[in-house]
Amino acid sequence: MTIRPATPRDLPVLLDIFTAAKAFMVRTGNPHQWREGYPGAALMEEEIARGVCYVVEEAGEMVGTFCAIPGAEPTYQVIYDGAWPNDNPYLTIHRLASNGKAAGVARACFAFCAAKGLPLRADTHADNHVMQDLLAKNGFVHCGRILLANGSPRLAYCRPAL
Repeated sequence: MTIRPATPRDLPVLLDIFTAAKAFMVRTGNPHQWREGYPGAALMEEEIARGVCYVVEEAGEMVGTFCAIPGAEPTYQVIYDGAWPNDNPYLTIHRLASNGKAAGVARACFAFCAAKGLPLRADTHADNHVMQDLLAKNGFVHCGRILLANGSPRLAYCRPAL
């Protein structure tokens, strides 16, 4: 698997990956996490322009995507029912998705992000048991609960720098 920064011409395939990922989430008991057009083209265009969106390729085909965002995540400033281990700089992983055509997209994402040398943080919906398992299998620990800007709760995870 290879990982590269996403480009504007990747946008149609990124949106297809999100469509496949949303269908997978519904099939696995998580019908509420990515609804109402999220994540949409405008958000992904912005993240591509910021240089924080990546694509995962297998044999030259785009099979996954994620955003790796350095710096403080505003929704992580307040954490409930737990605590972050420290206030050190970190890298946040958002919008990790696969089209289901290749195994190991999450593992590749986490390895890529860990190579940046910063602790990692991520969050997921309480119904997203697949992501919770992937996070646990890849060294993340549950730290508490955060609220998104719209007030929706998410489970918060972190992993120390390697």
